Amino acid sequence: MSNEDMLYAKGSKIWVPHPEQVWETATVQRDYHKGDITIQIVKDSGTSVELSTKPDGSNLPPLRNPAILIGQNDLTAMSYLHEPAVLHNLKVRFCERQIIYTYCGIILVAINPYAELPLYGPSIIRAYRGRSMGELEPHIFALAEEAYTKLEREKCDLSIIVSGESGAGKTVSAKYAMRYFAAVGGSESETQVERKVLASSPIMEAFGNAKTT
Repeated sequence: MSNEDMLYAKGSKIWVPHPEQVWETATVQRDYHKGDITIQIVKDSGTSVELSTKPDGSNLPPLRNPAILIGQNDLTAMSYLHEPAVLHNLKVRFCERQIIYTYCGIILVAINPYAELPLYGPSIIRAYRGRSMGELEPHIFALAEEAYTKLEREKCDLSIIVSGESGAGKTVSAKYAMRYFAAVGGSESETQVERKVLASSPIMEAFGNAKTT
């Protein structure tokens, strides 16, 4: 019995494309065997569908993670890491749990809530001071603390890359990182350096963001 035979047995949960929701869940209706050119599924909406598959199984639909892994605070902890799994995990954390931050290894994924959240006060800064990434819930302060600690310990130049589409919250994320550096560096108030760095952002974006994809 091949690996595909076991993973795509009757009752296995999978993802299939959806014209509006991008992805939707479905269940394998009949055991799939390697070499088959179709796989029978039933969507959660109740529609039965027969999907065409390549004999080598290279285009089989993505598998869904077990329920216990859905909502993980680190995407790398999931059994299956692909587009529908990532999107669903982020959706669960943001829409159902109101959590905007999620790790993907050493990367911090942030969803712009388009609202002020009580996550950046002095008490939160103190909570993340001296903590390693992963000890507490994902946060921009955890990433900033990791960079600050390495800067102190290794005395080397470091960079935090803030990437995203227009409106993703890059400027605000940079502002909160600078706020953390200002606080742990001796002052919880906005410093002159912080103001200068944030004020330079539009100029830098004029050169670096000639095209937004």
